[in-house]
Amino acid sequence: MSETPQYKPTWRKPVGVLLIVALISVWAVIVTSQWDRIGTLPIWLQTIIYLIAGVAWLLPLRPLMIWMETGSFRAP
Repeated sequence: MSETPQYKPTWRKPVGVLLIVALISVWAVIVTSQWDRIGTLPIWLQTIIYLIAGVAWLLPLRPLMIWMETGSFRAP
């Protein structure tokens, strides 16, 4: 009989999740704090700004996710 390998949890995943939540929170505060400026722009420009802002927070997630899995910020 062979035993199933034991999973050894790491501290990186819980810390990574907390960093992701913090990143999203900080990004939301930054974007919403600019509401007065963005709100005076034409609607088409507001749409572009919010689309970019809605996707831009994803950029730092790739290295963070790699770090959570491997312990290094670079892909293996």
